[in-house]
Amino acid sequence: MKVLIVGGGLLGLSTAWHLNKHGADISLVERNDGAGEETSFANGGMLTPSMSDPWNAPGVLGQLIKWLGREDAPLLLRPHALPSLIGWGWTFLRNSSRERFLANTRKNAVLAGYSVEATRALRADTDIQYEAAELGTLKVFREPAALRSVAQLSGTLSDLGLRFTVLDREGVLAAEPALAPVAGNLIGGIHYGGDESGDAYLFCQRLQQLCASRGVTFHFDTTVRKFVTERGRIAAVITNDRQFEADAVVIAAGSYSAPLLRPLGIRLPVRPAKGYSLTLPLGSWNGPRLPVVDDHLHAAVTPLGNRIRVAGTAEFAGFDSVINQGRIDNLSRMLKGIYPEFASGLAAGAGVPWTGFRPMSADGVPLIGATRIDNLFVNTGHGHLGWTMAVGSGKLLADLVAGKQPDIAADPYDPRRFSFTQGRTT
Repeated sequence: MKVLIVGGGLLGLSTAWHLNKHGADISLVERNDGAGEETSFANGGMLTPSMSDPWNAPGVLGQLIKWLGREDAPLLLRPHALPSLIGWGWTFLRNSSRERFLANTRKNAVLAGYSVEATRALRADTDIQYEAAELGTLKVFREPAALRSVAQLSGTLSDLGLRFTVLDREGVLAAEPALAPVAGNLIGGIHYGGDESGDAYLFCQRLQQLCASRGVTFHFDTTVRKFVTERGRIAAVITNDRQFEADAVVIAAGSYSAPLLRPLGIRLPVRPAKGYSLTLPLGSWNGPRLPVVDDHLHAAVTPLGNRIRVAGTAEFAGFDSVINQGRIDNLSRMLKGIYPEFASGLAAGAGVPWTGFRPMSADGVPLIGATRIDNLFVNTGHGHLGWTMAVGSGKLLADLVAGKQPDIAADPYDPRRFSFTQGRTT
């Protein structure tokens, strides 16, 4: 079976790996000059089944209105992006009802837990090195009501295997002594022992090498220009320098999956959610032991070898890839709020800023599976959980493409659950 995969990030590579294990002949095209160069490049670094809740939580509309124009907002809506969100935005808000939100959280939790186990299996099989750590994540709180609310939500997922321990202030400091300077501001925390962390870009680079060693063919600097359809199938994919023919085509191009498929009449309900990170060298600081998420500041700080990465905030800004200095300054302030002693020793403008587009689905659940075109599949829409869900999503889609029975139910992630994804073919 010949399969063409479009996209060389976490999802495309994970799909290639598992399809290769099924014996498929894989070609992968990527518009950049290497693997993992876009959304997978400098994300928060955490694999977090603990954060399976979608961003369209109950009350999100009021929050978006309250945060309009605020550069320190956790989720910022840029007015120029509004036209691109019509329709998608209605579905996004419709799924913020408590009933739908909880149901979608559980769908994500199933896939996230499955994916972390698949990541561990891949690591055991290949000894892939990407600064992986299995210490879990620590979520800290400054308000008792917030701690109670998150603990309650986590409790609803315990039957799906989510492991967590509620900690008082002393327990938080025992788990992460580096938080001592801000201990007086914290009332407690939750340790999620099943979470992991690691450098997603390193993972992409190493997985690409492993795939290549098993015969997967990579075509970098290659951009898809056109799909040729015949009798309800993709007959060929035309790129900037060649034509590909395959038995199946997989689109795993993150936020760009939607505009890629629009000429086929497939309206993927996926929009870019622009995220930011700032990566800094640890220097002589011993640093934190494990990733820390500050619920009040909406920030995460993840140790990655001899570096730390602070990530947080997102905005709906269309495909505007310009790094907004105000958002980076906000990350610096967040870092100071969590690790003030380290932050105070940094020079102005320290660190490497980054921005990328998280592919956000309209209901907060990824799109993995077949489309209305017989041999066309998608693997996108993972939002803030792309790293968490990557290996499991790749395995799930590989099973579907190869006609194998998946280990978990695929229906919750079927792209055809949205009626407007129906395609037209010629």
